[in-house]
Amino acid sequence: MTLVGKQIVLIIAGGIAAYKSLDLIRRLRDQGAVVQPVLTRAGAQFVTPLSVAALSGQKVHEDLFSLTDDTGMGHIHLSRAADLLVVAPATADLMAKMAHGLADDLASALLLASDKPILLAPSMNLMMWNHPATQANLACLRSRGVAQVGPASGDLACGETGDGRMAEVADILAAIETHCGVSQVLAGVRALVTSGPTFEPIDPVRYIANRSSGKQGHAIAQALRQLGAAVTLISGPVGLADPPGMQVIKVETAAEMLAAAQAALPVEVAVCAAAVADWRVTEPAREKTKKREDGVAPTLSLCANPDILANLAAKGPLRPRLVVGFAAETEGLIANAKAKLARKGCDLIVANDVSPALGTFAGDDNRVHLIDGQGVEEWPSMSKIEVANRLARLIAQRLTSGA
Repeated sequence: MTLVGKQIVLIIAGGIAAYKSLDLIRRLRDQGAVVQPVLTRAGAQFVTPLSVAALSGQKVHEDLFSLTDDTGMGHIHLSRAADLLVVAPATADLMAKMAHGLADDLASALLLASDKPILLAPSMNLMMWNHPATQANLACLRSRGVAQVGPASGDLACGETGDGRMAEVADILAAIETHCGVSQVLAGVRALVTSGPTFEPIDPVRYIANRSSGKQGHAIAQALRQLGAAVTLISGPVGLADPPGMQVIKVETAAEMLAAAQAALPVEVAVCAAAVADWRVTEPAREKTKKREDGVAPTLSLCANPDILANLAAKGPLRPRLVVGFAAETEGLIANAKAKLARKGCDLIVANDVSPALGTFAGDDNRVHLIDGQGVEEWPSMSKIEVANRLARLIAQRLTSGA
């Protein structure tokens, strides 16, 4: 049990994902935490105070002006006694209250009166999540040190699909462990992560690219940061927010990514999760290539891009202690990944099948195989965040054990 004696204030706001908070309470108690539940009026429309009390074994706090809670000052005592305040689900309304310092109910007053770390697990409709007001509020809260886990992308309760689904309970639990200081095993370790695609220009308008979303690489960077590592994330063009608490370097081409990676050295661990284009146009056109009237397509002269993984894994004084590569394949997954491990000289290959039917690119789930000199380890299908957390823990184990 990793959270023995930790006081967790869990604020359950009004969203359909509130049902997941019941499982979160159970998992927290399994880890030895003491859960002090706070249920908003809207939250009580989705889960009952009785079910929350039964699972937590604690009184459910609902009323800001309760005369039974320390003469009406319960929010002060709750905030002072907590090791961490968790808001799950964190709705757009409650996040707006936090950003603007409102305190018109117990939950918002508690958050405003607290000097303890706060972790948000956002959950809402994708239009609400993407609205400039919500994103501005989130940016404001991040600037104040408020942490977040999720949201994930997928099917939403409203019937739409996209960002806004609350993170899975396992991912929230891992984030709670980190913020309670029980998992800072990588404190003092420098980590380099590459993520996303590279864009190789054909002319000023067109480019060669691939379907990588950067979700897996960004999740790995965040997972390493949560374990205490000082992370440099080198990202190709993606539509993702920068993970908080780390240096983010944005590039476009493979050559730019290699230069940024070399400049970030020395580091103890390098994870090359980016889907780097293998080729580039030898001499990109300076102006937009015009369509010919006869319909004949132009011929492109291609040359090989620099090999970032092999470069980082090459023997030398700046080689990281642990170099992890990725093998994205559509056929011969294990055989191709084993060959890549030998060819690149890295310590570990994470192999995943990116066949279109599986929806790995741009999706939220992944199924990987870990390949090293000892053999192949198959992991079950799980969210990319869970893959990242599990890989980060494996990296920490190898670094601390000297393996």
